[in-house]
Amino acid sequence: MPFLGQDWRSPGQSWVKTADGWKRFLDEKSGSFVSDLSSYCSKDVYNKENLFNSLNYDVAAKKRKKDILNSKTKTQYFHQEKWIYVHKGSTKERHGYCTLGEAFNRLDFSTAILDSRRFNYVVRLLELIAKSQLTSLSGIAQKNFMNILEKVVLKVLEDQQNIRLIRELLQTLYTSLCTLVQRVGKSVLVGNINMWVYRMETILHWQQQLSSIQITRPAFKGLTFTDLPVCLQLNIMQRLSDGRDLVSLGQAAPDLHVLSEDRLLWKRLCQYHFSERQIRKRLILSDKGQLDWKKMYFKLIRCYPRREQYGDTLQLCRHCHILSWKGTDHPCTANNPESCSTSLSPQDFINLFKF
Repeated sequence: MPFLGQDWRSPGQSWVKTADGWKRFLDEKSGSFVSDLSSYCSKDVYNKENLFNSLNYDVAAKKRKKDILNSKTKTQYFHQEKWIYVHKGSTKERHGYCTLGEAFNRLDFSTAILDSRRFNYVVRLLELIAKSQLTSLSGIAQKNFMNILEKVVLKVLEDQQNIRLIRELLQTLYTSLCTLVQRVGKSVLVGNINMWVYRMETILHWQQQLSSIQITRPAFKGLTFTDLPVCLQLNIMQRLSDGRDLVSLGQAAPDLHVLSEDRLLWKRLCQYHFSERQIRKRLILSDKGQLDWKKMYFKLIRCYPRREQYGDTLQLCRHCHILSWKGTDHPCTANNPESCSTSLSPQDFINLFKF
C-alpha cells in the first residue's frame, strides 16, 4: 500500500522550547509566524534552537548528497575481516543467521585476488555466484560483486595472465544477466534496470579489452623453456591440470607440439581428474587401435566435472563454526584447532549458506 503521508526524507518541523514544554514553530511563509518570542522562550534560547535547526537542515542536505554519491561511487561500505562466525539459527547469544551475501561482504576477497594461491579460488566462486546465486545477494553484495570483478579484470589486463579463465567468467555472468533482465518484472534483480544494462555494457567492454590483448615477448635473452632438456619439459607439462593449457603450449613451438601430443601426458591427466569407472565408460580407440587419451579427456570433461585443486582455500572450524582462509589464526578454544578445520571448495562455500 503506498504511503500517502509526509515524505520521511524531509528535514522535519521546527520546534521551540517554552515554559510549558516544546511547541511547534511555524515558518513565516505558512502564515502562522509567532511574533512574540518572549512568550515562548528567551532570545538566547531561541537563537540556540534556531542554530540547532539550521544544523539539522545542513545534515539532511549532506545526507541526500551522500546518497546520490553512493549510487555512483565504487567505495565498499563493509568490513574486510579475516574470519567470520557462521551461525545458522538464533541462540541466546546471537539472533538471526549468516547469509551468503553477508559472508561475501565481510570476508576479504578484494585482497585475496592479489594472492596467486587464492586467485583461482575467488574466480571460481564468482563464476558459481554468477550462474545461480546472483539473485540471492543483497544490493550491497551485488555491488561488491561487481567491484571485485572489476579488480580481477584490471589485474588480468595488467599482468596478462589467466585471460581465458576471466573471459569464461565474464561470458557466464553476461549470459546470466541476459536471462535475469528479461525477468525484471518479477523483481529478481535489486536496483534500477538501467543500472544493470550499464553493467552489461561494461562487461562487453571488458570482453573486448581481453580479446585485444597482445602478449609481448619478454626481452629476456637467457635460458628459455625450449632450451631445457626434453625430460624437464615433460616434467613441467605434467604439472598442468588443464588440457587446454597443454594444447596452447603445443601451439607455441613445433617441438612443443610434438611433446604436447604425448599419450602418457593425457593418460595421467585423465586419471587425475576422473575415476576408473568414468574412464571405462568413455573409451575411444585411435586408428592404430590404441586408446586415444586426448580425445577421451575432452569427451570426459563434457560429461563429468573435473577435479578442483587450489593453492589456498577457505576452511570451516567445526568446533567454533568460524570461516576463514587457510593459515589465518582465529580465536578457537579447541585443543588442536588444525584437526577441527575442514577445507571448503567454492561449491561447499555456497552450500554452507543454503538453509
